[in-house]
Amino acid sequence: MSHAEADNSKPKPLWLFKGYLLIAAAIWGMGTVVIKATVDSFPPAWLVGVRFTFAGLILGIVLLPRLKKHLNADHLKKGFVLGVFIFLAYWTNSTGLTDTTASNSAFLTSLYCVIIPFLMWALSGPRPTKFNIAAALVCVAGVGCVSFAGSTDFALRFGDAVTLLSAVFLSFHVVYTSRFASGRDMMALTIIQFVVAGLLGFIAAFAFEPMPDFATLGFDTYISLGYLVVFASCIALLLQNIAVAHVDPAPASLFLATESVFGVVFSIAFLGEVLTGPLFVGFGLIFAGIVVSEYLPLRAERQALARSVANLEGVIERKVEDIEGDMHSSHHRK
Repeated sequence: MSHAEADNSKPKPLWLFKGYLLIAAAIWGMGTVVIKATVDSFPPAWLVGVRFTFAGLILGIVLLPRLKKHLNADHLKKGFVLGVFIFLAYWTNSTGLTDTTASNSAFLTSLYCVIIPFLMWALSGPRPTKFNIAAALVCVAGVGCVSFAGSTDFALRFGDAVTLLSAVFLSFHVVYTSRFASGRDMMALTIIQFVVAGLLGFIAAFAFEPMPDFATLGFDTYISLGYLVVFASCIALLLQNIAVAHVDPAPASLFLATESVFGVVFSIAFLGEVLTGPLFVGFGLIFAGIVVSEYLPLRAERQALARSVANLEGVIERKVEDIEGDMHSSHHRK
């Protein structure tokens, strides 16, 4: 029996996969704080290279038999595509953190949840709903508040703009992970994309960034790198990739959006960041937009289904009453 058949014979509950997403979001919320504390001494592309290369090697060794079983042209091609998206997402995200706060980064990155419905539409998916459009407008207002925070003029900092770009690349990664999941082994795909992202990180690092002075790096930097490799990559991304194969992209992104809340909480706790009024309003609007985009359509769908069931029950009840009436009339005629 294949692994896929074994999985199908004992299906896991949906809440378990949603729990995976919540755990991943908490790990990434802390990861934003860790990257912010590390990028000054360890440039972004080098960070991506080290993080994903070592994460891929660790997972590859641990899951070597499984990787050998599924290592074919199809998995390599799909894993390469996902690796490119993950590299672009995390390189831009880490670069953005050199010029913005961890709190800003956490909330601006979470905008990928709002981008996903429009991206799916662009890739021949369903049209965005009125909730998606309303959410996009609310989120734009939130980004505006973040941009005005601490200044008298509209000023979207370089770090904020690059972080928004990372949200676009993350959207591509989530959508294509969901598309590639069917009929493929997600752990094998995860290992391949990690190795691809790591190699691309090293290529970009040698091309565009100075080499870190490893001899002068503090012990805390190596601890941070260890956290990013083991927890924020091996564990969190593996949990996300497994979960997205079972949870639809829209509700999955709502759970992953809690990363922004974890990120702000950890930023205040460990980096001493302070939320100003405009930032607080901006973050609130962004999170409200995510809820409007992901939760309200599900609620409306459930309500429509409940109405349909109620209408169907009413039709059946009337039919039964008509049949009983006909039977009663027929009995009297006899």
